Amino acid sequence: MSTELHAADLSRIIEMAWEDRTPFEAIQQLYGLSEPAVIKLMRRELKPGSFRLWRARVSGRTTKHLKLRNPAISRAYCPTQYKR
Repeated sequence: MSTELHAADLSRIIEMAWEDRTPFEAIQQLYGLSEPAVIKLMRRELKPGSFRLWRARVSGRTTKHLKLRNPAISRAYCPTQYKR
């Protein structure tokens, strides 16, 4: 990463990386970080155990990659995630 990220942006990237339905392509589109750059950021910012849990969670998860995602999934979050 050539530019420094603001704390709010860093927090949002980490949040997006943890979300099951947010693909890496969305992070790249919004913040210009490729999947390897996100992995590097997560390794740097998370505790080692948290990083291992995250990697195990996202490895092979089809919803984290637009090309592998089922075309029927068009939203980035669960309908009950943002209750009013």
